[in-house]
Amino acid sequence: MQTNEERYQHATFAGGCFWCMVSPFQSQEGVINVVSGYTGGNQTNPSYEMVCSGGTGHYEAVDITYDSTSISYGLLLDLFWRQIDPTDAEGQFADHGFQYQSAIFYHNADQKILAEQSKAALQARGLFSKPIVTKILPAKEFYPAEDYHQNFHKKDPQHYQRYRQGSGRQNFLEKTWNNCDIHLIAPDANRNPQDIPEATELKSRLTPIQYKVTQENGTEPPFQNEYWNNSRSGIYVDIVSGEALFSSLDKFDSGCGWPSFSRPLDHQKIQEKSDYSHGMIRTEVRSKKTTAHLGHVFADGPTETGLRFCINSAALRFIPLEDLEKEGYGEYLEMFRE
Repeated sequence: MQTNEERYQHATFAGGCFWCMVSPFQSQEGVINVVSGYTGGNQTNPSYEMVCSGGTGHYEAVDITYDSTSISYGLLLDLFWRQIDPTDAEGQFADHGFQYQSAIFYHNADQKILAEQSKAALQARGLFSKPIVTKILPAKEFYPAEDYHQNFHKKDPQHYQRYRQGSGRQNFLEKTWNNCDIHLIAPDANRNPQDIPEATELKSRLTPIQYKVTQENGTEPPFQNEYWNNSRSGIYVDIVSGEALFSSLDKFDSGCGWPSFSRPLDHQKIQEKSDYSHGMIRTEVRSKKTTAHLGHVFADGPTETGLRFCINSAALRFIPLEDLEKEGYGEYLEMFRE
């Protein structure tokens, strides 16, 4: 069992004016709170005026409290990179000065490793012609900014939109990312390379559509897949590893033509990441153990959870209730008796 300290964690990012760094994270499932503030300096309880003077060593930043069982640090990193110009060493867009420089402040060794790996991966993608200069620094004391800075995008949305557009941020991000199919996947710190079979092995035991979906981020046709209308009792396991992922108890008819679930059996067995492909903004779902692509999650599910895990049949294998014991999944029988 995770303690609250392990489950509820902090991520701290500096990306120029903190007004523009709140909304992208605040809208994510699993993010509990986003606070605008100052960090990285040595002055205790600095004010906005003090930080703007450039003499305190603070960055304008956001501190994000998140539920690590619902959203990964890798997804938060992915979102961060997509809000900034990581090649600007002088600040961000129209704002220049030390306080507007971009930085990732890591809170533990795992965050540091993931931040460094994601930075290297972004540079390797070749999306930017200039070097990635965003700093990766140890977290220091974070001081919340004045009340009028908190949730500014909600308090004065017209001013916020004018600033976001006028600063050049909006145009830059749209030009850089809107039609870009590149996925920046931050490696998972808990992933065991032995859990991922070689491609040749997978090709020999998966059907072409199973391989295309799980290994090449494919999507099977709606209403023309194995489990979209399956109403039998049982569980659905990862086609690659056999790990139990979903239950028929949480399956519902969403009308979309793919198997839909209101929740996974265990949030820790899946990982979520931003998907900006095909001109859309979605949240992709992968198997955490094998990184196999499963589908997407949407915020239009049943009232109980509000979530719809829209999963490809080709990424799953169905184990009927009567076969759970002999297939080695007897531990899940009790949930059906309840």
